[in-house]
Amino acid sequence: MTIEINLLPWREELRARRSKRFFVTLGLAAMLGLGGGYGLTWHYEQEAQAQQQRNAHIQAQSRQLDSAIREISELEAIREQMLEQVRVFTELQMGRTQTVHVLGDLTTSLVDGVHYTQITRQGDSLRLAGLAENNRQVSDQLRALAAAGAFTVPVLSEVEAEGGGERRRFSLSMSQRLPVAVEESEESQALVEEGS
Repeated sequence: MTIEINLLPWREELRARRSKRFFVTLGLAAMLGLGGGYGLTWHYEQEAQAQQQRNAHIQAQSRQLDSAIREISELEAIREQMLEQVRVFTELQMGRTQTVHVLGDLTTSLVDGVHYTQITRQGDSLRLAGLAENNRQVSDQLRALAAAGAFTVPVLSEVEAEGGGERRRFSLSMSQRLPVAVEESEESQALVEEGS
């Protein structure tokens, strides 16, 4: 007796199981790939949003710094303006009596035999024209003006004889000295500006 064994149905079942396992594995791999892709996409979106938030924070801080810099610049401009006003006020305060001092020093330093014919003031410089009886009196007048506290050393520009006689016509120029308090305030202001 011969036994016949039919292996075809068993092979078909094995093939069906294998193909079912393949498709299940393929489906799982596809789901795993889709899940991984979605996870990576979500992760990158979160990173992009976090970076956008950081950028927005940096831009907000940058705007605040720009605003603070603008405010500091405005405050420095106001400070400079106030320092200039203080300097002008100080000069005006000290200069109020400057004309009185100039005229007082001009009269007290006047040498006998000398008289002024013209006094011109332009800013801080003075130009004097006058008459003297001789050259010695012109020299004495220059020394007296140099010794006066309100003027710098005078510069004699011309001396000429008037009418061929002994009388001398002269002209000189000099500058006014600032009062001591104005000079000190300018020095202290310069020190303040250097320190800031």
